Amino acid sequence: MIPCATMRLQLHKDFTFANAEALIPYLVDLGISHVYSSPILTARAGSIHGYDVVDPTAVNPELGGEHALRDFVARLRAAGLGLIVDIVPNHMAVGGADNPWWTDLLCHGRSSRYADFFDVDWDTDDPDLCGKVLAPFLGRPYGDALDAGEIRLNLDPSGTPTIRYFESDFPIDPTDHAYILASGPNAFNPDDYDGRSKLHELLERQHYRLAWWASAGDEINWRRFFDINGLAGLRIEEPAVFEATHATLFRLYSDGLIDGFRVDHVDGLSDPPGYCRRLRRRLDDLAPSRHAYLVIEKILGAGESLPTDWGVDGTSGYDFMNDVSAVQHDSSSATTLGLLWHRLTQRPADFADEEQPARLEILQRGFDAQLNAVTRALHRIARSDRRTRDTSAASIRRSLLALLSSFPVYRGYNAGSKRSPGDDAGFAKALTGAKATSPVASHIVLDQLDRWLGGEPGDKVAATRFQQLSAPVAAKAVEDTAFYRYGRLLSRNDVGFDAARLGGSVADFHRACANRLAAFPAAMLATATHDHKRGEDLRARLAVISEIPDDWADFVAKCRTLNAVRPDPADEIMLYQMIVGAWPLLLDTSDRSGCKAFAERLAAWQQKALREAKLRTDWTAPNEAYETKARNFLFNLFSPSERFLPLARSFVDRIAPAGAVNGLAQALLKMTVPGMPDFFQGTEFWDFSLVDPDNRRPVDYGVRREALAANAEVADCQVNWRNGKIKQLLIRKVLDFRRKLPDLVQQGDYIPLLVEGALEHRMIGFLRVRGRSALIVVVPRLVHRLLQPEDRLTLDPDQLRDSSLLLPEQLRDNQLHPLLFGDKSLTAQRRLPLQSLFSDFPMAILYSVASV
Repeated sequence: MIPCATMRLQLHKDFTFANAEALIPYLVDLGISHVYSSPILTARAGSIHGYDVVDPTAVNPELGGEHALRDFVARLRAAGLGLIVDIVPNHMAVGGADNPWWTDLLCHGRSSRYADFFDVDWDTDDPDLCGKVLAPFLGRPYGDALDAGEIRLNLDPSGTPTIRYFESDFPIDPTDHAYILASGPNAFNPDDYDGRSKLHELLERQHYRLAWWASAGDEINWRRFFDINGLAGLRIEEPAVFEATHATLFRLYSDGLIDGFRVDHVDGLSDPPGYCRRLRRRLDDLAPSRHAYLVIEKILGAGESLPTDWGVDGTSGYDFMNDVSAVQHDSSSATTLGLLWHRLTQRPADFADEEQPARLEILQRGFDAQLNAVTRALHRIARSDRRTRDTSAASIRRSLLALLSSFPVYRGYNAGSKRSPGDDAGFAKALTGAKATSPVASHIVLDQLDRWLGGEPGDKVAATRFQQLSAPVAAKAVEDTAFYRYGRLLSRNDVGFDAARLGGSVADFHRACANRLAAFPAAMLATATHDHKRGEDLRARLAVISEIPDDWADFVAKCRTLNAVRPDPADEIMLYQMIVGAWPLLLDTSDRSGCKAFAERLAAWQQKALREAKLRTDWTAPNEAYETKARNFLFNLFSPSERFLPLARSFVDRIAPAGAVNGLAQALLKMTVPGMPDFFQGTEFWDFSLVDPDNRRPVDYGVRREALAANAEVADCQVNWRNGKIKQLLIRKVLDFRRKLPDLVQQGDYIPLLVEGALEHRMIGFLRVRGRSALIVVVPRLVHRLLQPEDRLTLDPDQLRDSSLLLPEQLRDNQLHPLLFGDKSLTAQRRLPLQSLFSDFPMAILYSVASV
């Protein structure tokens, strides 16, 4: 079944199935139909997210195990709720002894029953790795670690010999056990030369090669999740791997415990469309009378559409996040804000000029081994044909760098076949960009890559390796690097966003909604996720800056006069944005402890942002001196004696009301446009969270329960809008409407409504209609100058005077009832004055039905 609305819950050892069970009455009252949980299979001990699965055959005991899951689902069913589960087919956690499949692989090598489970290149050109697995889990070079006695022979409690490196154990080939016992464990003592030599010889005979973690990017011979050594890619395309990794999930689904799945990082797989279709077939076979809700985490590039033949209900919602964010930004400020950013920081004004160098850098510092593997595969193709045999591996590698640095989408699909028109459009853009940055002599090689990588049917292995390289490069270069370097306006730098585009038009938004209704009417709609860079209401507040770029420039100029010792200008400007964007609405500058807590949160964000940018410091080689300088600057800003706090609070007060209206508007749009709304835990109140782990902090559900139980009036919540209860009330009322009329919101037509007058481009209006039921939604955009000067969320009637909403003839004379305020109905006319729609609240929700 298609959920009415989901709430994403992050499960871990401190928030288990039992904790989630206690929330069920609250979720019912709020209007949620399904819990959407983080992964539930056994993850690495202490995992706070669940994406590091070590045993896919069992429900995570830290969450309570399968017994607790069954109890939880029984309570959900009794309350009329369902369960959607996040699944991780791309990778598993490795590096320790907690993953039995990986341990068996290291122990037995190619003869392991799991040798084909992991995406290992057993036939690498490196003779020292051929038939082995690189194990890049050492904290320093292998020779240094061995000489320091950090690598030792160990006997586990059963007497079985293992290799111990601090707290990690690595298996030893059973054929060596007798030799070890005959020699005696002391013979391998690394504290003396002979023992080290003997231990080294033993290690050289194993099916793995222990190595320094920093060597992985250059030498690794297995696919990782991005560039994380502790997460190994699975060959999910193999039927045995597919069944083994999904068996428990399939059993739970067949037993009726699970209603659907969200697939994590589908673009990491060798064949995403094939996987999705296989998964859909298996779910249909397991329960022919049920429709499993199935969405995928898929980042869509600018102009890219999800194919309709994958068997899924849509994406997990990043595309909607981008669409609703764009329409709340004033695109006319793009040049002004870009030039301001460039003038102050000397960083590029345009995102493309930041993205391309980041792609090249990421390719060369973290994915050299994968790049070399693609190069070798393509070079073999070149050598197999006398017409291309003179194409060198070096020229292929250079052309791959140029091509991947210009790739406009995550990846292509259907490796080995001729590219689809959609994939061809993306590849053509990359080819054009590559040729623009390459010598003319390289164009012939680029044209050959065009043919070999899908311009015509060809080698599936080479094309697959290319596709599985382009996706992680895009993620690491764009989301985890360029987004932290480019600060024109941080509200447009988030997962799945088109940062090159500051804003979008009302027509763009309507077009996206109509396309979604036609192709994926049940797609998940998100505005906050466990992976977002900034909370949904933080982004909504920062969007207001696009309406007042000159005021922002003045604010920044004043801030920069307050301190002589500052970090790099780009880091300074981004910090100012985060402070005014995330400032808690109830935080007063006189609240010393509150300001300190806020500064501590910002400091954690700052360190991550600096390291992700990889300019002055990074994760692999932290520049502690610079990080300390930046941190001290931040805490100095929050010093009670500084002039910054009142200056910042004054600017926050200027943009906060419009930001709050934006936040309410995006929540309302999420619940009423085509699609299925998802709410990340806790975001039913204002969400000013920062990047993870800040956005995964414990949620105070007690306060939220009390607020919902109080059943406050809209007018009271509006006056006290800063506490966030107005957002919760809006969500509750609209979800209640969705629950009563699911066909209208899930399947009803989507008809854009025009506004006549001065506010033609400042209103988003549409009609949802099915049979005799109709819903009209009108929300303002670019609202800073539309609000009344008082600290209330109401629009200025003088601004609304000359504008009207145009209704279709089919609604004439219908009685339109307000969903939020009172019981005063309107009679539908061709023109409805905006003053009549926004007299009490900054957005209008009207319905016309026989009975609700």
